[in-house]
Amino acid sequence: MDLADLLPKNFDDLLESKGVTFIKRAGEENVRQVIVDVLCGNNLRASTEHLTRLRLGKINAATFMVYLRGLQSARDFSRQIPQMAFENLTHRASKSEKELCKWMIGLTEKGVQNILRDDDLLLKKYTESFAANLRRLAAETERDSGQLQCRVIYLNGKESVLDWHDMLSLFCTIGSQTLAIRGSEKSTYGKLFERLVLGGVLAALGFEQTGYPPSRTSKVFWLSSKIGEREADATLLVAPGQAVRFDLGFIGRGNPEITKDKVSRFERNLEVKERQFHSATCIIVDRVGESSALEDQAKRAGAKVIQMSMYYWPVVLAQWLLDKFGHKSDLLSCSEADLPALLKNKLATVSFENFVRGLGVSKMEED
Repeated sequence: MDLADLLPKNFDDLLESKGVTFIKRAGEENVRQVIVDVLCGNNLRASTEHLTRLRLGKINAATFMVYLRGLQSARDFSRQIPQMAFENLTHRASKSEKELCKWMIGLTEKGVQNILRDDDLLLKKYTESFAANLRRLAAETERDSGQLQCRVIYLNGKESVLDWHDMLSLFCTIGSQTLAIRGSEKSTYGKLFERLVLGGVLAALGFEQTGYPPSRTSKVFWLSSKIGEREADATLLVAPGQAVRFDLGFIGRGNPEITKDKVSRFERNLEVKERQFHSATCIIVDRVGESSALEDQAKRAGAKVIQMSMYYWPVVLAQWLLDKFGHKSDLLSCSEADLPALLKNKLATVSFENFVRGLGVSKMEED
C-alpha cells in the first residue's frame, strides 16, 4: 500500500509551522489578535494556545482520514503499519510520509534519535516489537471491554470499520503527533513572533516597514539585520541621525544573565547609506525580576529595558521615543481600557506576511 495515496492534499502545509505558511494557515485575523494580546501584556504561550489547538485539530482530522482511507483499501491496514513505517523510514519517501510513519509507531524525531540512534537494525527490531505489543494490547482490551466494531459511513454509502487494534493504533499516532507538534511550535513561535511583535508595535507607533538599504531616513524600520558586530531584531530610523536598535526576547525573570548581555550589545553609532546615525538600544523582554538591577544597568549604558508583562508596555515605549527623540504617537493619549481597540485599529491593514518575509517598501514596489 502506498501511504502517499492516502494523505490529504493539505498534509504538507499542516506539517509546516514556519513563516508565511503558518500565517496563511492560522489566518491574518487570528495572528493579529495574538499580536494585540501580547502588546497588551498577555503571555505569548497563552495567546498562541488556540493557534496550536487549531493546527492540532486540523492535523488530527487529516490523520483520521488517512486511517479511514487505509481501512477502505485494506481491512488489515493498521496491522500493515509497522512494516510500512520501516520501509518508508529506511527508503526514499516524502517528508509527510516519514513524519506520519514515525507517529504511527509511537515515535517523534527525538525518539528516533534517542531510542533508535538512527540505526536501521534497531528500527527493525523496534517495529517488530511495536507490532507485537499492539496486537497484545488489542487482545487484552477486547477481553476487558468487549469486542468493538466501529463503523464510519460516508454520504456516498462507503464505510470504514475500526476494531480495537485500529483504534489503539490511531490513538498512539495522535498521541505522538500531539507531542511532536507541540514541541515544534514551542521552538518556532519564539523566533517567529519576535518579528511579528516587533513589526506590530513599531507599525502601531506610526513607523513604516522598509527594505534595506532604506530609501528614507526617518520613520522607517526593518527587521533582522546585522550592521556592525551584532544582529538586531529590528532597526528603527526615527529621524535623520537618530536610530534605535531593538533586541526582543521572550525571556522571563529566570534568565537574568542573558538579558544583561543584551544591554550593551550594540554600538553607539550606526552608518546607513554612508550617513551617520546616533544609535540607542532598546531591550524588550517578558519579565525582569523584582530584585534585578538590570534597569539601572541599562540606564547607565544609555539603553532602555521594557517588560512585555506590563499591560501598557507599548505606551511606555512610545513615551521613551517621545522623551528621547521627540516622536509623538496616538498611543500616548490612549487610556488603558481603550488600548486593545486602538491597537487593533492601527494594525487592521498591516500585512504580517511582510514581517515574516522581511519584504520592505522598495521590494514591494518592484513586485
